[in-house]
Amino acid sequence: TLPGIAGIILGIGMAVDANVIVFARIREEIATGKSVQTSMKIGFQKAMSAILDGNITTLIASVVLMALGSGTVKGFAYTLMIGIILSLFTAMVVTRYILYSLYALGLKSEKLYGRAKERKSIDFIGKKAVFFTISGIIIAAGLISMGVHSATEGKALNYGLDFMGGTSTTADFGKDMTIENDIVPYVEKVTGDSDVQATKVEGTTQVTIKTRTLSLDERQELEDTLAENCDVDASTITSQSISSTISGEMRSDALKAVIVSCIFMLLYIWFRFKDIRFAASAILALVHDVLVVITVYALVRISVGSTFIACVLTIVGYSINDTIVIFDRIRENLALKTGKQTAEDLREIANKSLTQTLSRSINTSITTFIMVVMLYILGVASIRDFSLPLMAGLVCGAYSSICIATELWYVMKVHLGKNKATK
Repeated sequence: TLPGIAGIILGIGMAVDANVIVFARIREEIATGKSVQTSMKIGFQKAMSAILDGNITTLIASVVLMALGSGTVKGFAYTLMIGIILSLFTAMVVTRYILYSLYALGLKSEKLYGRAKERKSIDFIGKKAVFFTISGIIIAAGLISMGVHSATEGKALNYGLDFMGGTSTTADFGKDMTIENDIVPYVEKVTGDSDVQATKVEGTTQVTIKTRTLSLDERQELEDTLAENCDVDASTITSQSISSTISGEMRSDALKAVIVSCIFMLLYIWFRFKDIRFAASAILALVHDVLVVITVYALVRISVGSTFIACVLTIVGYSINDTIVIFDRIRENLALKTGKQTAEDLREIANKSLTQTLSRSINTSITTFIMVVMLYILGVASIRDFSLPLMAGLVCGAYSSICIATELWYVMKVHLGKNKATK
Protein backbone atom coordinates (compact mmCIF):
# COMPACT_ATOMS: atom_id res chain seq x y z
CA THR A 1 0.00 0.00 0.00
CA LEU A 2 1.02 3.63 -0.30
CA PRO A 3 1.35 3.96 3.50
CA GLY A 4 3.72 0.97 3.29
CA ILE A 5 5.79 2.83 0.69
CA ALA A 6 5.75 5.84 3.05
CA GLY A 7 7.16 3.64 5.81
CA ILE A 8 9.98 2.51 3.51
CA ILE A 9 10.76 6.13 2.55
CA LEU A 10 10.94 7.17 6.20
CA GLY A 11 13.07 4.13 7.05
CA ILE A 12 15.55 4.97 4.27
CA GLY A 13 15.59 8.63 5.30
CA MET A 14 16.43 7.70 8.89
CA ALA A 15 19.09 5.20 7.73
CA VAL A 16 20.75 7.95 5.68
CA ASP A 17 20.45 10.29 8.64
CA ALA A 18 22.18 7.90 11.04
CA ASN A 19 25.18 7.60 8.71
CA VAL A 20 25.33 11.36 8.13
CA ILE A 21 25.44 11.94 11.91
CA VAL A 22 28.33 9.46 12.27
CA PHE A 23 30.32 10.97 9.39
CA ALA A 24 29.78 14.51 10.67
CA ARG A 25 31.04 13.51 14.12
CA ILE A 26 34.16 11.86 12.65
CA ARG A 27 34.94 15.00 10.63
CA GLU A 28 34.55 17.14 13.76
CA GLU A 29 37.00 14.95 15.71
CA ILE A 30 39.54 15.07 12.86
CA ALA A 31 39.25 18.87 12.92
CA THR A 32 40.39 18.87 16.58
CA GLY A 33 43.70 17.25 15.55
CA LYS A 34 42.96 13.64 16.46
CA SER A 35 44.08 10.77 14.22
CA VAL A 36 41.59 9.21 11.78
CA GLN A 37 41.42 5.97 13.79
CA THR A 38 40.78 7.77 17.07
CA SER A 39 38.27 10.07 15.38
CA MET A 40 36.32 7.08 14.09
CA LYS A 41 36.11 5.54 17.55
CA ILE A 42 35.06 8.78 19.27
CA GLY A 43 32.77 9.75 16.37
CA PHE A 44 30.71 6.58 16.72
CA GLN A 45 30.55 7.01 20.51
CA LYS A 46 29.33 10.62 20.30
CA ALA A 47 26.84 9.83 17.51
CA MET A 48 25.32 6.97 19.51
CA SER A 49 23.06 9.06 21.78
CA ALA A 50 21.56 11.14 18.95
CA ILE A 51 20.96 8.07 16.76
CA LEU A 52 19.46 6.01 19.59
CA ASP A 53 17.21 8.80 20.89
CA GLY A 54 15.98 9.74 17.41
CA ASN A 55 15.28 6.15 16.38
CA ILE A 56 13.78 5.05 19.69
CA THR A 57 11.42 8.05 19.67
CA THR A 58 10.17 7.08 16.21
CA LEU A 59 10.11 3.40 17.23
CA ILE A 60 7.79 4.28 20.12
CA ALA A 61 5.45 5.96 17.64
CA SER A 62 5.50 2.92 15.33
CA VAL A 63 4.74 0.50 18.19
CA VAL A 64 1.77 2.63 19.33
CA LEU A 65 0.50 2.92 15.73
CA MET A 66 0.86 -0.85 15.35
CA ALA A 67 -1.11 -1.48 18.54
CA LEU A 68 -3.87 1.11 18.11
CA GLY A 69 -4.03 1.71 14.35
CA SER A 70 -5.98 -0.29 11.82
CA GLY A 71 -5.78 -1.10 8.13
CA THR A 72 -3.09 0.78 6.22
CA VAL A 73 -1.94 2.60 9.39
CA LYS A 74 -0.89 -0.74 10.89
CA GLY A 75 0.94 -1.61 7.65
CA PHE A 76 2.82 1.70 7.84
CA ALA A 77 3.82 0.99 11.44
CA TYR A 78 5.13 -2.52 10.70
CA THR A 79 7.19 -1.30 7.75
CA LEU A 80 8.59 1.64 9.72
CA MET A 81 9.52 -0.53 12.70
CA ILE A 82 11.45 -2.97 10.50
CA GLY A 83 13.20 -0.04 8.79
CA ILE A 84 14.24 1.55 12.11
CA ILE A 85 15.67 -1.68 13.53
CA LEU A 86 17.59 -2.35 10.31
CA SER A 87 18.92 1.21 10.07
CA LEU A 88 20.14 1.07 13.68
CA PHE A 89 22.00 -2.16 12.92
CA THR A 90 23.51 -0.94 9.66
CA ALA A 91 24.59 2.45 11.04
CA MET A 92 26.14 1.22 14.28
CA VAL A 93 27.52 -2.14 13.09
CA VAL A 94 27.80 -2.44 9.29
CA THR A 95 29.00 1.14 8.64
CA ARG A 96 31.45 0.89 11.55
CA TYR A 97 33.14 -2.26 10.19
CA ILE A 98 33.15 -1.00 6.61
CA LEU A 99 35.03 2.13 7.75
CA TYR A 100 37.42 0.11 9.91
CA SER A 101 38.03 -2.26 6.99
CA LEU A 102 38.77 0.60 4.59
CA TYR A 103 41.21 2.03 7.14
CA ALA A 104 42.90 -1.36 7.57
CA LEU A 105 43.25 -1.67 3.79
CA GLY A 106 45.38 1.48 3.77
CA LEU A 107 42.87 4.30 3.30
CA LYS A 108 44.25 6.27 6.24
CA SER A 109 44.59 9.81 4.88
CA GLU A 110 42.30 12.29 6.64
CA LYS A 111 41.58 13.87 3.24
CA LEU A 112 39.46 10.79 2.46
CA TYR A 113 37.28 11.37 5.51
CA GLY A 114 37.05 15.16 5.59
CA ARG A 115 37.67 17.82 8.17
CA ALA A 116 34.82 19.85 9.63
CA LYS A 117 35.23 23.60 9.17
CA GLU A 118 34.80 25.93 12.11
CA ARG A 119 31.78 28.07 11.25
CA LYS A 120 30.69 31.28 12.84
CA SER A 121 27.44 30.76 14.74
CA ILE A 122 24.33 31.93 12.92
CA ASP A 123 21.90 33.90 15.10
CA PHE A 124 18.80 31.76 14.60
CA ILE A 125 17.41 32.69 18.02
CA GLY A 126 17.55 36.40 17.16
CA LYS A 127 15.24 35.76 14.20
CA LYS A 128 12.68 33.72 16.17
CA ALA A 129 9.97 36.39 15.82
CA VAL A 130 10.35 36.27 12.03
CA PHE A 131 10.15 32.45 12.00
CA PHE A 132 7.09 32.38 14.26
CA THR A 133 5.37 35.04 12.12
CA ILE A 134 6.02 33.14 8.86
CA SER A 135 4.64 29.93 10.36
CA GLY A 136 1.63 31.75 11.77
CA ILE A 137 0.79 33.31 8.39
CA ILE A 138 1.06 29.94 6.58
CA ILE A 139 -1.11 28.11 9.11
CA ALA A 140 -3.64 30.97 9.17
CA ALA A 141 -3.88 30.81 5.36
CA GLY A 142 -4.69 27.12 5.61
CA LEU A 143 -7.36 27.64 8.27
CA ILE A 144 -8.95 30.48 6.28
CA SER A 145 -8.94 28.37 3.12
CA MET A 146 -10.58 25.49 4.98
CA GLY A 147 -13.22 27.84 6.36
CA VAL A 148 -13.98 29.32 2.93
CA HIS A 149 -14.24 25.92 1.24
CA SER A 150 -16.35 24.58 4.09
CA ALA A 151 -18.79 27.45 3.61
CA THR A 152 -18.88 27.29 -0.20
CA GLU A 153 -18.45 23.56 -0.93
CA GLY A 154 -19.54 21.97 2.31
CA LYS A 155 -16.14 20.34 2.95
CA ALA A 156 -12.99 21.98 4.30
CA LEU A 157 -10.62 19.63 2.46
CA ASN A 158 -10.90 17.89 -0.88
CA TYR A 159 -11.90 14.51 0.53
CA GLY A 160 -11.28 11.72 -1.97
CA LEU A 161 -12.83 8.36 -2.71
CA ASP A 162 -11.34 6.67 0.33
CA PHE A 163 -13.10 9.14 2.67
CA MET A 164 -16.27 10.07 0.77
CA GLY A 165 -17.08 7.15 -1.53
CA GLY A 166 -18.05 7.86 -5.13
CA THR A 167 -19.11 6.29 -8.42
CA SER A 168 -17.76 3.07 -9.91
CA THR A 169 -18.00 2.79 -13.71
CA THR A 170 -17.21 -0.47 -15.52
CA ALA A 171 -16.72 -0.55 -19.29
CA ASP A 172 -15.59 -3.19 -21.81
CA PHE A 173 -12.90 -1.65 -24.05
CA GLY A 174 -12.70 -4.70 -26.32
CA LYS A 175 -8.90 -4.68 -26.21
CA ASP A 176 -6.03 -4.25 -23.79
CA MET A 177 -5.65 -0.57 -22.86
CA THR A 178 -2.96 1.38 -21.04
CA ILE A 179 -4.89 2.80 -18.11
CA GLU A 180 -2.75 5.83 -17.24
CA ASN A 181 -2.35 7.04 -20.86
CA ASP A 182 -5.44 5.84 -22.71
CA ILE A 183 -8.23 6.07 -20.12
CA VAL A 184 -7.49 8.22 -17.06
CA PRO A 185 -6.91 11.54 -18.94
CA TYR A 186 -10.40 11.38 -20.48
CA VAL A 187 -11.97 10.54 -17.13
CA GLU A 188 -10.14 13.42 -15.39
CA LYS A 189 -11.39 15.78 -18.10
CA VAL A 190 -14.99 14.89 -17.26
CA THR A 191 -14.64 14.83 -13.46
CA GLY A 192 -12.20 17.74 -13.16
CA ASP A 193 -10.48 15.73 -10.44
CA SER A 194 -7.19 13.80 -10.43
CA ASP A 195 -8.51 11.32 -7.84
CA VAL A 196 -9.29 8.53 -10.32
CA GLN A 197 -8.71 4.85 -9.55
CA ALA A 198 -8.82 2.58 -12.59
CA THR A 199 -8.14 -1.18 -12.50
CA LYS A 200 -8.41 -3.95 -15.07
CA VAL A 201 -10.81 -6.81 -14.43
CA GLU A 202 -8.67 -9.96 -14.43
CA GLY A 203 -9.06 -12.15 -17.53
CA THR A 204 -11.23 -9.65 -19.44
CA THR A 205 -10.90 -6.43 -21.44
CA GLN A 206 -13.07 -4.62 -18.89
CA VAL A 207 -11.82 -1.74 -16.74
CA THR A 208 -13.41 -0.51 -13.52
CA ILE A 209 -13.06 3.25 -12.97
CA LYS A 210 -13.70 4.76 -9.54
CA THR A 211 -14.27 8.53 -9.33
CA ARG A 212 -15.90 11.06 -7.04
CA THR A 213 -19.68 10.86 -6.90
CA LEU A 214 -21.01 11.74 -10.36
CA SER A 215 -24.40 13.24 -11.15
CA LEU A 216 -26.61 11.59 -13.79
CA ASP A 217 -25.49 14.18 -16.35
CA GLU A 218 -21.82 13.54 -15.52
CA ARG A 219 -22.31 9.78 -15.80
CA GLN A 220 -23.82 10.27 -19.24
CA GLU A 221 -20.98 12.61 -20.23
CA LEU A 222 -18.44 10.01 -19.11
CA GLU A 223 -20.18 7.30 -21.13
CA ASP A 224 -20.22 9.52 -24.23
CA THR A 225 -16.52 10.42 -23.74
CA LEU A 226 -15.45 6.79 -23.42
CA ALA A 227 -17.55 5.76 -26.43
CA GLU A 228 -16.19 8.61 -28.57
CA ASN A 229 -12.50 8.48 -27.61
CA CYS A 230 -11.92 4.86 -26.61
CA ASP A 231 -14.33 3.02 -28.99
CA VAL A 232 -16.27 1.57 -26.07
CA ASP A 233 -19.69 0.04 -26.76
CA ALA A 234 -22.00 2.21 -24.65
CA SER A 235 -24.21 -0.80 -23.88
CA THR A 236 -21.34 -2.38 -21.88
CA ILE A 237 -20.97 0.61 -19.54
CA THR A 238 -22.48 0.26 -16.06
CA SER A 239 -22.31 2.64 -13.09
CA GLN A 240 -22.99 2.28 -9.39
CA SER A 241 -22.40 4.22 -6.19
CA ILE A 242 -19.68 2.99 -3.82
CA SER A 243 -19.08 3.68 -0.15
CA SER A 244 -15.89 4.99 1.45
CA THR A 245 -13.08 2.51 2.16
CA ILE A 246 -11.78 4.47 5.15
CA SER A 247 -14.43 4.16 7.83
CA GLY A 248 -15.05 6.60 10.64
CA GLU A 249 -13.63 3.97 12.99
CA MET A 250 -10.35 3.80 11.03
CA ARG A 251 -10.06 7.59 11.09
CA SER A 252 -10.67 7.77 14.84
CA ASP A 253 -8.19 4.90 15.39
CA ALA A 254 -5.52 6.77 13.40
CA LEU A 255 -6.15 10.01 15.31
CA LYS A 256 -6.10 8.22 18.65
CA ALA A 257 -2.85 6.41 17.71
CA VAL A 258 -1.14 9.69 16.71
CA ILE A 259 -2.20 11.42 19.96
CA VAL A 260 -1.05 8.49 22.13
CA SER A 261 2.22 8.34 20.14
CA CYS A 262 2.87 12.02 20.83
CA ILE A 263 2.22 11.50 24.56
CA PHE A 264 4.67 8.59 24.75
CA MET A 265 7.26 10.50 22.68
CA LEU A 266 6.87 13.48 25.02
CA LEU A 267 7.44 11.24 28.07
CA TYR A 268 10.51 9.60 26.51
CA ILE A 269 12.10 12.93 25.51
CA TRP A 270 11.34 14.30 28.99
CA PHE A 271 13.00 11.24 30.56
CA ARG A 272 16.08 11.35 28.32
CA PHE A 273 16.68 15.11 28.42
CA LYS A 274 15.59 15.62 32.05
CA ASP A 275 13.63 18.73 31.04
CA ILE A 276 10.01 18.81 29.91
CA ARG A 277 10.72 21.98 27.91
CA PHE A 278 12.68 19.91 25.39
CA ALA A 279 9.74 17.52 25.07
CA ALA A 280 7.08 20.25 24.87
CA SER A 281 8.92 22.22 22.18
CA ALA A 282 9.49 19.04 20.12
CA ILE A 283 5.78 18.12 20.24
CA LEU A 284 4.69 21.69 19.43
CA ALA A 285 7.02 21.61 16.41
CA LEU A 286 5.29 18.37 15.33
CA VAL A 287 1.87 20.02 15.62
CA HIS A 288 3.25 22.90 13.52
CA ASP A 289 4.38 20.45 10.80
CA VAL A 290 1.01 18.67 10.68
CA LEU A 291 -0.84 22.00 10.39
CA VAL A 292 1.45 23.13 7.54
CA VAL A 293 0.87 19.85 5.65
CA ILE A 294 -2.90 20.27 6.12
CA THR A 295 -2.49 23.82 4.79
CA VAL A 296 -0.90 22.43 1.62
CA TYR A 297 -3.84 20.05 1.19
CA ALA A 298 -6.28 22.90 1.76
CA LEU A 299 -4.66 25.45 -0.60
CA VAL A 300 -3.68 23.12 -3.45
CA ARG A 301 -6.89 21.05 -3.03
CA ILE A 302 -5.01 17.75 -3.21
CA SER A 303 -7.32 14.79 -2.81
CA VAL A 304 -7.44 13.59 0.80
CA GLY A 305 -7.45 9.78 0.96
CA SER A 306 -5.49 6.98 2.60
CA THR A 307 -2.31 8.76 1.47
CA PHE A 308 -3.20 11.68 3.73
CA ILE A 309 -2.85 9.56 6.85
CA ALA A 310 0.41 8.07 5.52
CA CYS A 311 1.79 11.52 4.71
CA VAL A 312 1.03 12.94 8.17
CA LEU A 313 2.53 9.89 9.90
CA THR A 314 5.70 10.14 7.78
CA ILE A 315 6.19 13.82 8.60
CA VAL A 316 5.67 13.16 12.33
CA GLY A 317 8.35 10.44 12.29
CA TYR A 318 10.78 12.39 10.12
CA SER A 319 10.48 15.71 11.94
CA ILE A 320 10.87 14.35 15.48
CA ASN A 321 14.07 12.55 14.46
CA ASP A 322 15.50 15.77 13.01
CA THR A 323 14.63 17.72 16.16
CA ILE A 324 16.15 15.10 18.50
CA VAL A 325 19.54 15.37 16.74
CA ILE A 326 19.64 19.13 17.35
CA PHE A 327 18.46 18.77 20.96
CA ASP A 328 21.14 16.14 21.55
CA ARG A 329 23.80 18.67 20.50
CA ILE A 330 22.23 21.34 22.76
CA ARG A 331 22.33 18.89 25.67
CA GLU A 332 25.99 18.16 24.96
CA ASN A 333 26.91 21.86 24.79
CA LEU A 334 24.88 22.64 27.93
CA ALA A 335 26.94 20.06 29.84
CA LEU A 336 30.12 21.97 28.93
CA LYS A 337 28.76 25.14 30.54
CA THR A 338 28.97 24.99 34.33
CA GLY A 339 26.87 27.04 36.73
CA LYS A 340 23.49 28.67 36.14
CA GLN A 341 23.01 29.79 32.55
CA THR A 342 21.85 33.26 31.64
CA ALA A 343 19.53 33.96 28.73
CA GLU A 344 22.55 35.11 26.72
CA ASP A 345 24.36 31.84 27.50
CA LEU A 346 21.37 29.84 26.28
CA ARG A 347 21.15 31.94 23.14
CA GLU A 348 24.82 31.30 22.42
CA ILE A 349 24.47 27.54 23.06
CA ALA A 350 21.34 27.25 20.92
CA ASN A 351 22.86 29.15 17.99
CA LYS A 352 26.10 27.18 18.24
CA SER A 353 24.25 23.83 18.32
CA LEU A 354 22.06 24.76 15.36
CA THR A 355 25.09 25.88 13.35
CA GLN A 356 27.01 22.69 14.20
CA THR A 357 24.14 20.44 13.04
CA LEU A 358 23.03 22.61 10.10
CA SER A 359 24.98 20.79 7.38
CA ARG A 360 23.73 17.45 8.66
CA SER A 361 20.10 18.69 8.64
CA ILE A 362 20.44 20.03 5.09
CA ASN A 363 22.23 16.92 3.76
CA THR A 364 19.67 14.53 5.24
CA SER A 365 16.75 16.62 3.98
CA ILE A 366 18.18 16.82 0.46
CA THR A 367 18.80 13.05 0.17
CA THR A 368 15.27 12.20 1.36
CA PHE A 369 13.76 15.01 -0.74
CA ILE A 370 15.43 13.70 -3.92
CA MET A 371 13.84 10.31 -3.34
CA VAL A 372 10.35 11.79 -2.99
CA VAL A 373 10.90 14.06 -6.04
CA MET A 374 11.62 10.95 -8.12
CA LEU A 375 8.37 9.43 -6.85
CA TYR A 376 6.56 12.57 -8.01
CA ILE A 377 8.23 12.63 -11.44
CA LEU A 378 7.94 8.92 -12.21
CA GLY A 379 4.77 8.02 -10.29
CA VAL A 380 1.16 7.84 -11.43
CA ALA A 381 -1.49 10.36 -10.32
CA SER A 382 -2.15 8.71 -6.94
CA ILE A 383 1.58 8.60 -6.18
CA ARG A 384 1.93 12.28 -7.13
CA ASP A 385 -0.95 13.20 -4.83
CA PHE A 386 1.01 11.49 -2.08
CA SER A 387 4.50 12.77 -2.90
CA LEU A 388 3.63 16.49 -3.39
CA PRO A 389 2.45 17.12 0.20
CA LEU A 390 5.22 14.80 1.41
CA MET A 391 7.79 17.07 -0.28
CA ALA A 392 6.20 20.06 1.44
CA GLY A 393 6.25 18.15 4.72
CA LEU A 394 9.93 17.24 4.41
CA VAL A 395 10.85 20.87 3.79
CA CYS A 396 8.63 21.94 6.69
CA GLY A 397 10.10 19.25 8.97
CA ALA A 398 13.63 20.50 8.32
CA TYR A 399 12.48 24.12 8.74
CA SER A 400 10.65 23.49 12.02
CA SER A 401 13.57 21.58 13.55
CA ILE A 402 15.95 24.45 12.78
CA CYS A 403 13.70 27.50 13.03
CA ILE A 404 10.84 26.54 15.36
CA ALA A 405 11.67 23.74 17.84
CA THR A 406 14.92 25.16 19.23
CA GLU A 407 13.47 28.68 19.35
CA LEU A 408 10.46 27.37 21.31
CA TRP A 409 12.84 25.60 23.71
CA TYR A 410 14.76 28.85 24.20
CA VAL A 411 11.59 30.85 24.93
CA MET A 412 10.37 28.22 27.42
CA LYS A 413 13.80 27.96 29.05
CA VAL A 414 13.96 31.72 29.55
CA HIS A 415 10.36 32.35 30.60
CA LEU A 416 8.93 29.09 32.01
CA GLY A 417 9.81 26.69 34.81
CA LYS A 418 11.42 26.85 38.24
CA ASN A 419 15.00 26.69 36.95
CA LYS A 420 14.54 29.17 34.13
CA ALA A 421 17.52 31.14 32.93
CA THR A 422 18.44 34.48 34.43
CA LYS A 423 18.15 37.48 32.12
